[in-house]
Amino acid sequence: MKRLVYLLSLLLVLTPAARSFAAGQKTDNNAAKIEKAKRNVAKVGVGSKARATITLNDGSKIKGYVYSTGDEDFVIRDRKTDAPTTIRYADVKNIDDDRGHRYAKMAVLFVGIGAAITLAAVFGAIAANER
Repeated sequence: MKRLVYLLSLLLVLTPAARSFAAGQKTDNNAAKIEKAKRNVAKVGVGSKARATITLNDGSKIKGYVYSTGDEDFVIRDRKTDAPTTIRYADVKNIDDDRGHRYAKMAVLFVGIGAAITLAAVFGAIAANER
């Protein structure tokens, strides 16, 4: 019986400590998320060629180009209206860089490889028939 009382009192004392530990983990996760957003914005770059689509934590998307960056936020300008929008790194969920159509580039690559293989097969067949 005494062991049960000691165990329950120990759990009662340690519960607030566990909560504060879990809260500390959450802020570390938030700091890591902010650092990831900063790295992704730096990877996209700055200027009119640094096009990106920013997904915010509330689910909205902003398309444009990164105009300037700071320690806590960055400015993205709309492609059509050139209107600036200041976004905090903490509000960013995802950053997609728009550096061209990846699938179109892959399709052109595969068509080129297919055409080269077809030409090689045709020329090989012609060379074999001439002997």
